[in-house]
Parts: sequence; structure tokens; C-alpha cells
Amino acid sequence: MRVVLDTNVLLAALISPGGGPARIYEAWKRGRFELLTSPEQLDELGRVTRYPTVRPFITGSEAGRMINQVRALATLIEYSKPPPVSPDPADDFLFAIAESGAADFLVTGDRSGVLKVRKHGRTRVLAVAEFAALFD
Repeated sequence: MRVVLDTNVLLAALISPGGGPARIYEAWKRGRFELLTSPEQLDELGRVTRYPTVRPFITGSEAGRMINQVRALATLIEYSKPPPVSPDPADDFLFAIAESGAADFLVTGDRSGVLKVRKHGRTRVLAVAEFAALFD
């Protein structure tokens, strides 16, 4: 199965190693699904891990290790202009990754934005708990 993880899911996996996002990230590392990402998402992940509000919870080396691992092992998707799909246009790139990469799922913790879409083309949008339950 092909999956896009919202940047907030990846960030949460770093911040809370025992939570649902970390279980999802570990499932990916064990080969349970194919992770789709883009250079833009990797840039965003690098940027948000340096926010002053995030820095107390993760180290630069933890963030760097995740970014390098995702860059090396995930499928990088190139896309043209993101479609206007999300209530927050800053999240439209996630739908572009999903569309261009023929993702089965887009997993998010963003209940007020991305999750409101629920389906885009062939891609189902799931909350973290819904997707993590697939691996219990």
C-alpha cells in the first residue's frame, strides 16, 4: 500500500516515541507500506523541526536522522502545481503527492484541515488512530 504521512505525523513520531505516529513510522521502517514524500515535504520537515516551540522536544540529530532516512528510503514524488483541495492551501502539496503517487492513504493529525477532505481521487484520508489500527 502506498501512503503519504502528513508532516505533522512525522514530527509527532519524533516528539512522542510511544504514540500512534511513532507506531506508524516504525511500521514503515519494517516494510509494512511504501511511504511517498516530496522534496518540498522534506524541506518542510527540516524547517519545522527547527522551530523554537519544537526544539525542546527533539534534538537536531534525531530530526536529521529521520529526514535522511525518509530521503533515502521513501519514494520521492515530483508533481506539478498542487490542486486546490485542502481548507488550508499550505497543505495542498500533500494531496499533490497523493495524486501523483497514486497513494492509497493520506494520514494526518490535522483534524481541522486535511482530515476534513476524507477522500481525494483514489486516496482515503485517515486520522492517525485509524491508520495505526491497521497495524495492531
